Amino acid sequence: MSSTPLINFLERFLNVTSDRQSLVINNMANVDTPGYRTRDVNFRAELDRAVGPPEEGSMGSVARKVPGLLQRPDGNDVSIDREGLVLAETQMQFRIGIQFIRSEFHRLVTAINEGKDS
Repeated sequence: MSSTPLINFLERFLNVTSDRQSLVINNMANVDTPGYRTRDVNFRAELDRAVGPPEEGSMGSVARKVPGLLQRPDGNDVSIDREGLVLAETQMQFRIGIQFIRSEFHRLVTAINEGKDS
């Protein structure tokens, strides 16, 4: 079954949000690891990249260290407050993506059902 351009975009959107959520959870899990540096993705840049043509050998979103965070004496810069906010934002974005997919499938089912009546 071929999918619509919107569903293809939403699939990529959900992949970026899922990748980001994994990074945030990993950051939270390493809050007490000496020398651990917070990693994140530039959501807007990754979404722009996801909208473009699929890249050969693409392995998902590009994780980068987050500059400008305060480092503790042990070298760790994870802020649970920051990570909690980013996690909430990412969960909201994921839910919105799921809602758009539901709407698109509903639209497609409606179009198919109306076509049967003709």
